[in-house]
Amino acid sequence: MADGEVCGSVRADMAGVRTAFERNFTDGAEVGASFCATVGGETVADLWGGYADAARTRPWQPDTVVNVFSITKTMAALTALLIADRGELDFGAPVARYWPEFAAGGKDGITVAQVMSHSAGLSGWREPLRPEDLYDWERATAALAAQEPFWKPGTASGYHVVTQGFLIGEIVRRITGRTLGTVFREEIAGPLGADFHIGLPESGEPRVAELIPYAEEPFSGDVTELQDNAAHNPRIETSTVNSRAWRAAEIPAGGGTGNARSVAGVHAILANAGVAGGRRFLSEATCRRALEVQVEGPDLILGMSVRFGLGFAVGGDFMPGPNTLYWGGAGGSLAVIDLDARATYAYTMNKMGGGLGDLRAFAPISAAWDAVAGR
Repeated sequence: MADGEVCGSVRADMAGVRTAFERNFTDGAEVGASFCATVGGETVADLWGGYADAARTRPWQPDTVVNVFSITKTMAALTALLIADRGELDFGAPVARYWPEFAAGGKDGITVAQVMSHSAGLSGWREPLRPEDLYDWERATAALAAQEPFWKPGTASGYHVVTQGFLIGEIVRRITGRTLGTVFREEIAGPLGADFHIGLPESGEPRVAELIPYAEEPFSGDVTELQDNAAHNPRIETSTVNSRAWRAAEIPAGGGTGNARSVAGVHAILANAGVAGGRRFLSEATCRRALEVQVEGPDLILGMSVRFGLGFAVGGDFMPGPNTLYWGGAGGSLAVIDLDARATYAYTMNKMGGGLGDLRAFAPISAAWDAVAGR
């Protein structure tokens, strides 16, 4: 095998998936990436290729992992669904039921569902933070508990870029006595053998791909004060995300490390009515609760219309069907869960791109769901 060559396998009817994935490299759009699709819990496409570093000296290996930014939010949401499935968490309850200090600043009525759907009015911190403050769980969560919301909760979504993970994580910690990353590892990733980490152990460092910075950073132009706060307080450079300190910390909205295989494998739980790897993790009813739209319309941070369910965006014209959950990460990673087709799709990469014209993830994913649909 030549260095940087696309490797892996696809089901016989998914030749178009490999072609689309390879085109990302031959067209020069990609440096290193992985793609995976599952149907009925079985892997039908598992591809990787390119390089794990900007200098193109380290070929992307089958076990290469990378920071996937906001795909981490889907893992945090799944962890919350797991706790709710046991009857320990009520999405309709006020956050303050589990986290009494959170009631400060007029937040006593904010519900867990509003946190899950980015409509809690806490899209950022009011107090200025440095990137290293995100490594201090107590400081980050205490600041959120003390502050007032930026808008009336429940009236609109405003993407909680970094804060959502701390909010969900502290609710989980108050209920279970364990950090979200620990619950995820012990009760989801570990039993599945999934190579996804919210808090990467040092032993995983040699396998991590280097993130390559954006040519142009999002939210760098004419933005509102609210958008600027959500995106830039604190300002997180690619060099920060490439550090051991970032990867070791539990940052459940954007610090997760994994690859397409692990993302698609974990999400198979939701796609298959709560069962994956021969084990039941959730009831089918709880899986489908994620589809319950909590808020829809123009998002105050993203500047586009979104339908948010419990931890995921729901449906949409560019998704395979109405009973689809999805979310992406900064730079271009994407995860899609089609509950009707019992299918999952995931794309992860190290070259930061993104934006409306970035089709790197959509090309192989759309080819895969066309194959699943028999088109």
